[in-house]
Amino acid sequence: MLKETLASGCALIDSTLDRLLPRESQIPTSIHKAMRHSVFAGGKRLRPILCMEAARMVQRELPTGDLPSRVEELGSALEMLHTYSLIHDDLPALDNDDLRRGKPTCHVVFGDAIAILAGDALQTYAYEVLSKLPCPPEARVRIIEEIAHGTGTVDGMIGGQVMDLEAENMRADAKTVEYIHRSKTGALITASLVTGAIYAAGSQDDVERLRNFGRSVGLAFQIVDDVLDVTQSSTQLGKTAGKDSASDKATYPAVFGIDESLRRADALVDSGCSSLDPYGARAEKLKNLAHFLVERKS
Repeated sequence: MLKETLASGCALIDSTLDRLLPRESQIPTSIHKAMRHSVFAGGKRLRPILCMEAARMVQRELPTGDLPSRVEELGSALEMLHTYSLIHDDLPALDNDDLRRGKPTCHVVFGDAIAILAGDALQTYAYEVLSKLPCPPEARVRIIEEIAHGTGTVDGMIGGQVMDLEAENMRADAKTVEYIHRSKTGALITASLVTGAIYAAGSQDDVERLRNFGRSVGLAFQIVDDVLDVTQSSTQLGKTAGKDSASDKATYPAVFGIDESLRRADALVDSGCSSLDPYGARAEKLKNLAHFLVERKS
């Protein structure tokens, strides 16, 4: 069931992104080639899949198991935002990586200037897509607010990236590492789940349960990412292994060690999944996805 969820979700998002993004032949062609290079570099589409499955779980107007109409457009906007962050994160001024998802990074292929602009373009285009979502205006505004906050500077992705940079070559404590991870990675995962619930007209209880779930699994996801950076090869990861250690980044293994980091990730997933117990069997897919996030090998 999990493989089917991942495969069908990925296929739906890929086809939607292909439909929404400008074609490579659209002038100016260089920027559109760069955007598509990074968007279609082989990502798992976890954030949009979590968004769609959250919407599927809470929706009550359709037959059980159906997706709300065009929720894949919300998921695709989330994937655009995630990809923009990866393009910028790989730049020489930040993580300086030349490999992403097993392929050359955007700046390696197109140069720093076009890569920066490709990230900018994906961010702005994502909000254009969000502005046209076919849901009530109040829900659309809430969705945009959640995502903007999740990608912003206060407890959001950009703030986490800043803290991550500033913590390099310092002996970070557990509180700092948790803040970085909750913000840099966990915030957009949480926003993906919460906005899926809002799009599907979920109640405030639905939103808060999914927020709690997202905060737990988002942190667990990044803890496992830290561990994989230490334990896996570049070929297995699809990106340069060992960069966190080489850059002396603030990570969970650096603070707690590998075994304790994995124990904490498992505990977070168990705690997050308990937030979804009121949904019974309807929460099975999201719970399976949560366990996949900590059991993955890349």
